[in-house]
Amino acid sequence: MEKTTVIESTPLALTEKPKGIKLFFAKLAQQRVLVCMSVPFVIWLIIFKYVPLWGWTIAFQNYKPALGFWDQTWVGFEHFKFLFGDERFLRVLRNTLAMSSINLVLGFTTAITLALLLNEVKNVAFKRVVQTVSYLPHFISWVVAASIIQSTLSPDGIINQMLVWSGAIGKGNEILFLGVPEYFWGIFGASSVWKDIGWNTIVYLAAMTTIDPSQYESAEIDGASRLQKMFYITLPGIKPVVIVLLIMNIGYLLESGFEPQYLLGNGMNVDYSENIDIFVLKYGIAQSNFSLSIAAGMFKTVVSFILLFSANTLAKRMGESRLF
Repeated sequence: MEKTTVIESTPLALTEKPKGIKLFFAKLAQQRVLVCMSVPFVIWLIIFKYVPLWGWTIAFQNYKPALGFWDQTWVGFEHFKFLFGDERFLRVLRNTLAMSSINLVLGFTTAITLALLLNEVKNVAFKRVVQTVSYLPHFISWVVAASIIQSTLSPDGIINQMLVWSGAIGKGNEILFLGVPEYFWGIFGASSVWKDIGWNTIVYLAAMTTIDPSQYESAEIDGASRLQKMFYITLPGIKPVVIVLLIMNIGYLLESGFEPQYLLGNGMNVDYSENIDIFVLKYGIAQSNFSLSIAAGMFKTVVSFILLFSANTLAKRMGESRLF
């Protein structure tokens, strides 16, 4: 008598994977510990980042601090029309974009270059000394850094002394660098590089440690030079990190800083040193025109949001790494 094997069928509903909202709650249950850990941060985010967005309504009012919310005079987009029709705001917008672009280009190129060079250094002691020296300026406040820069660029500073010694300029013809408006963007870019180059290399050096050492060994067997290994192994290896950081920095294109422009700026270079943050301080907060301040800040936030999503979408279409 032949044996018959009975195969028990499993209901189809039990084998189907959850989808949509069920999948969301299933993952939420699996990661409940991480979710509980993130609750304080989410609460902080809501209180300090989303609740203050209510204040954006001030940009559409002729805001008076003494009046209640419903007693304010609503003026619609009048403050925005004033901003885009004001030559001062267009000038500071130009300065902000120029200084941000300079900082973006110089910051990326110098940090990546230094990281590549440090990665090739075999002497561990020398490498640590270089890293320490390059990191130190980052921990100096801009107040101290601005004093050092002003002393260096003063008529009796080391730069002018070197120019006189080399014969580039004559004695008594020293250059007042911070008094020439056109020099300010270059001074700002060089100062930012000096202050942050070491700190910016940390991420790239960390990314380089994830590259498989066997790739370098194979390249050495094939006779590749150090320069070839940089271009064909190291740079492609850190490419995803570079693209993600580039996307994030593009989102901050209207954030050119405040302290260096405020501390290094003066009446002679104001046409090139004044940016949106200083404009808000001088013509908004200092003159109690809070509606104008909020309008300028709102414009900066919206444009940054658009730039961030545009850069992320472009990276997605090109098949590169992205934020989301």
